Amino acid sequence: MDIIKNWLQRNLKGDPVLWGIVILFSLISIAVVYSATGTLAYKKMGGNTEYFLIKHTGLIFVGLFFMWLAHRIDYRHYSRLSLYALLLSVPLLLFTYFMGSNINEASRWLTIPVINQTFQPSDLAKLALIAHLASMLSRRQQHVDDFKTTLLPVMLWVGLICGIIIMSNASTALLLFATCLLLMFIGRVPLKQMAVMIAIGAVVGGLGLATGQRFKTVQSRIENFTDKTKPVPFQLEHSYIAIATGGVSGKGPGKSTERNILPHPYSDFIYAVIIEEYGLLGGVAILFLYLAFLYRGLITVMNSYGAFGGLLSAGLSFSLVLQAMVNMGVAVGLGPITGLPLPLLSMGGTSLIFTGISIGIILAVSRGERELRPMTGEPADTARIPKKTALA
Repeated sequence: MDIIKNWLQRNLKGDPVLWGIVILFSLISIAVVYSATGTLAYKKMGGNTEYFLIKHTGLIFVGLFFMWLAHRIDYRHYSRLSLYALLLSVPLLLFTYFMGSNINEASRWLTIPVINQTFQPSDLAKLALIAHLASMLSRRQQHVDDFKTTLLPVMLWVGLICGIIIMSNASTALLLFATCLLLMFIGRVPLKQMAVMIAIGAVVGGLGLATGQRFKTVQSRIENFTDKTKPVPFQLEHSYIAIATGGVSGKGPGKSTERNILPHPYSDFIYAVIIEEYGLLGGVAILFLYLAFLYRGLITVMNSYGAFGGLLSAGLSFSLVLQAMVNMGVAVGLGPITGLPLPLLSMGGTSLIFTGISIGIILAVSRGERELRPMTGEPADTARIPKKTALA
């Protein structure tokens, strides 16, 4: 036991509670994805019901490995890397829109040669934009009310990235824009400038949506949600059935029946399957884990010495938890259908890797505040967020 404890202390740095939450999520994900994909695997893989279990478990370990790598890096290096990642993201997003794989009338994926694995450049762009926005705001803490110095470069990057993404993936773009606004609020950007940002974002977003691939789909989903005279969409109908039949304690692991009917029960509507099998208690437990994740991320923000570390941790924590809340809200009928997966639980490909990197960066910030000291001459790292504005 002492050998294992020493190994863990040497190799797993940062917030130990956050590590525990992520590992618990990983174990739950393996169980629920195995249940949700059993029938699909049987039909498509010649009776091999363990196919997606093995694949998903392997990808989870790959994501955990990238999380471990990211948390070993001094988080201050991400301030510089974020710009290069953004510069790479723009041509990748444009290439994907015009030349990428078109699935469900949306070009969001690039197929990586050799390994034949799909990749969404929006995952890279989202991570890069949040990190670079944290870097820009931290370096401008003394000039956050200056339009030319602060708002203009922020507006250009946020508008460019979100504007390209919204043409093929409206829900991801809107969620990313909301995260950027939260980050600006935490970074003490005046509300007047944020109002300008919202107005410009509405114009750019409207143009991108109107000229992109998803306008009719978004319009249809909003109408289905707001117009109560229309019948409930097929997905939501069976999501409601799964939740209603789950009761308080659920049907039991692997006993879902709606997994055989629901579209994407292993991704978009995995929360409904969780409630069907584990009941209201299981659904509340998952919600509590996400809130605990957010709480630990905000603890890292409060303990952050540098503005960059605090903003970076806040942005990534909010991004993951907001997406989770949207996914769970859709499953229970609190919002229009989005197609967003449930982070840390849904079956995925390279998205698991980027989720792992995001959490690894949060852990790197918590590790850095415990072990490292600010580098001299680094404006992004020496500007400390005042205690009274660390969360506001």
